[in-house]
Amino acid sequence: MADPKGFLKVTERETPKRRPVSVRLMDWKEVYEQGDATQLREQAGRCMDCGIPFCHHGCPLGNLIPEWNDLMWRGEGRQASERLHATNNFPEFTGRLCPAPCESSCVLAISQPAVTIKQVEVSIIDQAFANGWVQPHPPERLSGKTVAVVGSGPAGLAAAQQLTRAGHTVAVYERDDRIGGLLRYGIPDFKMEKKHVEARLTQMMAEGTRFRAGINIGVDISWEDLRARYDAVIVCTGSTVPRDLAIPGRDASGIHFAMEYLVQANRVGAGDSVAGQITAEDKHVVVLGGGDTGADCIGTAHRQGALSVTNLAIGVQPPTERQDNQPWPTHPNLFEVSSAHEEGGERQFLASTVEFLTNESGEVRAIRVAETEYLGGRRVPKAGSEREIPADLVLLALGFTGAEHVELSSQLGAAFDDRGNLGRKSDYETSVPGVFAAGDAGRGQSLIVWAIAEGRAVAAAVDVFLEGATQLPSPVKPTDRPISV
Repeated sequence: MADPKGFLKVTERETPKRRPVSVRLMDWKEVYEQGDATQLREQAGRCMDCGIPFCHHGCPLGNLIPEWNDLMWRGEGRQASERLHATNNFPEFTGRLCPAPCESSCVLAISQPAVTIKQVEVSIIDQAFANGWVQPHPPERLSGKTVAVVGSGPAGLAAAQQLTRAGHTVAVYERDDRIGGLLRYGIPDFKMEKKHVEARLTQMMAEGTRFRAGINIGVDISWEDLRARYDAVIVCTGSTVPRDLAIPGRDASGIHFAMEYLVQANRVGAGDSVAGQITAEDKHVVVLGGGDTGADCIGTAHRQGALSVTNLAIGVQPPTERQDNQPWPTHPNLFEVSSAHEEGGERQFLASTVEFLTNESGEVRAIRVAETEYLGGRRVPKAGSEREIPADLVLLALGFTGAEHVELSSQLGAAFDDRGNLGRKSDYETSVPGVFAAGDAGRGQSLIVWAIAEGRAVAAAVDVFLEGATQLPSPVKPTDRPISV
């Protein structure tokens, strides 16, 4: 364990400071300053000898959190990296993007602020890359079996790396022109610079994983052909069908889904030229949806030079402290101020969008909103409370309703559940023999840590399908859900 009295000597939770808002809005680099080694050691030392580490239960990957906290406190960074990689293929992603349900489950959080688990995690992996400790692990032998992974987000990459290391020949197909899925084009650089994706892809290619970008399965290659070419197929295409808002004026120009906007911004950040780019420059921007995607839109709009940014959420403002109906160790719904919110704009809750208003050219000029009231358990606009908010650009960040399934249904006959996700058995296999599904495509919109956990688990299931047995770990099952009350 770490310092036995660490949590008594260091009672304050400290994380690296964010760069000043006025400075970071001038670029697209990550918002955090370089962490202090002494501070990191002290924070890792707050991890206590709690007997039963509930952080394991809060993490779908089963990360060995107390062990690598102890190693970091002792200054043994390389060993900490090895322990971290034992359960997580991509800690540089989760350490930046995961909302850290492990910290909600931290035993110390019962009476003190939780251990800075997420910050220790990202510090471990950044140190490992900086010192050349992250090396390829090619298989000792090849099985002669082939696997196609469709989709190169966190679930697809995790499955591919595990199966490559098990000796199978794995090809990852991605319809975009670059590998990475939403890690590449959905996450702004101020949350995660793409050098981290490139570094991990370099390792994977050295291990033998093959990448096929710019190929849309179902269009460029049919699903039947893909299934015929490979011994197994894994669908990791994500939950990509956006939730729409069917209200008057929806067909006005200037109203876009969040991912249309974010993908274009990321392409420009990568050096591409995007004709007719959706931009917030000199516009009044309204973002509908109070989640992470909405926050990404807010931060992007600020950097593009928006005149104003307003964020609307239909529900009530979450509490700042854990409520009785969300007891420890559940992951509570709390009011959070992300780096994007800190940069400016206005957040409004209990705001129901009633109508999009347009000018004579058919462009959105404002939205009409009303106060949300609850009637019979439903959220409805309160009559007589309508008002207008200027809007030149409206971004819909309302979540996703499931996986794209036209080609999968028509070409393979794959079954979908009532939530719009690919139907799966307990071993991740779909209704089509030899075709498996993992990540958001099978479980619905979820967290990156669940995507990686399912990628690791489906790899074990596919290894059993191909070889009859496996030594690969399987951290979660398709029916697993986060702790809830």
